[in-house]
Amino acid sequence: MPTRKLGRTSSQRRAMLRGLVTLLLENRQVETTLARAKEVRSAAEKMITLGKQNTLAARRAAMAYITKEDVVTKLFNEIAPSYADRNGGYTQIYKIGPRRGDGAEMAIIRLVD
Repeated sequence: MPTRKLGRTSSQRRAMLRGLVTLLLENRQVETTLARAKEVRSAAEKMITLGKQNTLAARRAAMAYITKEDVVTKLFNEIAPSYADRNGGYTQIYKIGPRRGDGAEMAIIRLVD
């Protein structure tokens, strides 16, 4: 469960995190704020762990969270098998400095190669 509220209601926060996790798994990296990146890390690592189980129940649980079916297929067929011998630590967060408009700390979250 998220520990940061990110200035949103719980339903908005859940939808935003689902979208960011889907985007991260689809493109392998996302640029966002540092607080969001830290929350996305937790959810994305849980999805990759589900992918490593490779069961029908795990696939259904991933489908309930990830918003695109082709991303779930990519997760189970490509991403999770590449982390078969790794126990966690599937993502990295790089700080890239403040955003120009409001000074929010920005970061890039990416999947480890």
